[in-house]
Amino acid sequence: MAPSLSFALSVAILLLLQLEAATAQPGAGDAAPQLPRAELAAVFRVMADLLGDPAWPQLHPRPCTDTPWPGLQCEAAPDDARVLRATRLHFGPDVATPPCRPGARLDAASLRGLPHLKTLSLFGCFAGAGVELSAALFAGGPPSSLEQIVLKSNPGLRGPIPATLGGLRSLRVLSLSQNGFGGGIPRELAGLAALQQLDLSYNNITGEIPEEIGGMASLTILDLSWNGIAGGVPAALGKLRRLQKADLSHNRLAGRVPPEVGSLRELVFLDLSHNALAGPLPGSLAGLSKLQYLLLQENPLCTAVPSVVGALRRLQVLGLSDCGLTGPIPRAAFAALGSLTALSLDRNRLDGPIPAALAALPHLGQLNLSQNRLAGEIALPGEFVARLGRRLDVRGNDELCVGRGLQGSGYLVAPPCADRRDGGRSPEVSGAAAAAAPGGRRRGYGYGAVGVLACHVFVSSLVYRW
Repeated sequence: MAPSLSFALSVAILLLLQLEAATAQPGAGDAAPQLPRAELAAVFRVMADLLGDPAWPQLHPRPCTDTPWPGLQCEAAPDDARVLRATRLHFGPDVATPPCRPGARLDAASLRGLPHLKTLSLFGCFAGAGVELSAALFAGGPPSSLEQIVLKSNPGLRGPIPATLGGLRSLRVLSLSQNGFGGGIPRELAGLAALQQLDLSYNNITGEIPEEIGGMASLTILDLSWNGIAGGVPAALGKLRRLQKADLSHNRLAGRVPPEVGSLRELVFLDLSHNALAGPLPGSLAGLSKLQYLLLQENPLCTAVPSVVGALRRLQVLGLSDCGLTGPIPRAAFAALGSLTALSLDRNRLDGPIPAALAALPHLGQLNLSQNRLAGEIALPGEFVARLGRRLDVRGNDELCVGRGLQGSGYLVAPPCADRRDGGRSPEVSGAAAAAAPGGRRRGYGYGAVGVLACHVFVSSLVYRW
């Protein structure tokens, strides 16, 4: 500990003794409730470990009452109203001063001096040289009362996630997002049966999702996105019957989506995008009756448009971009999705016409069909096209054309069908013609048999990619 902080801590302890002596004088029985001496000393030690202000103890000798600090919350002891307990310690954007000091740390002994702490929340405290969370921090008698641990936006926090976190049986929220943690997900976390939210997003986590994750029976939010997690989506995920949000996007997951995922009847949000998952999707996903967001873009599904999505009647957003989808867009594929607001089918190998039935979806406000092999007249009603404007994207489909009713919609970038029948081309697509490959397909957008083979080779080689 720096000399100035050591001195400040010594002064704080002296102040503490003076305050204690004052409350022992006659008439002190009516004094406001205070933290016990040992707990207050532990607060001073934690502050000395984290803060860059050696004057903090003198400015806040009674941080729960007379000289409060907004990052510290205290509550009356349930068995004695004259005694306060430190229950919440928070550093974040709303507690801007003083900032955490360079070289800030968390000391196990100091933390154990706060046995009634329920919430530990540190935002942007560890930004410099790498700091590891010691396994001892949550072992050997950590505050058993801890219910929330939020360590967020600390790029200096590195090393493995301590497995000893699995011993905090009262923990309801564990958020370690936007840090520098590496290694695997500790299997011991599966012992957190009371955990409701687990957020490990935006780290450098590798390895596989442990099957033991199915033991987190109370989990409602699971976010493992933006890591380097490999392997498959575990079947044990289907045991999390209370799960409402699952975000596994931007990882290296491969294989197929297990049918057990269809058991998540409370699921509202499912993001599996930007992985290496293969099709087909299991029919059991039709059981996700509450699902509103399904994001699967940039996975090599290599199938037709999945028919199972048509059963998800509450779906609002569906992302199937760059999934290697082939064949036509089925006319009735989305007919039952009356709540759909956004549909992305771009960068696939879809062919045939654009179904006019898409315009019958009452809430559809964004439709991306670009960079496919769609052909024929765009038969969408003019009112629908005008309402969506540029949120309707059909670019990169060189065999599409517009009838007379849509010829004023220049941003559709498609020639009049009359010109197509006459064998001519309108000036607005002459540039597209110059860039097109033989057969009228734009270079970079055509996939053909070679593309299909490459997709299957890609899926077959996933086990070796990582």
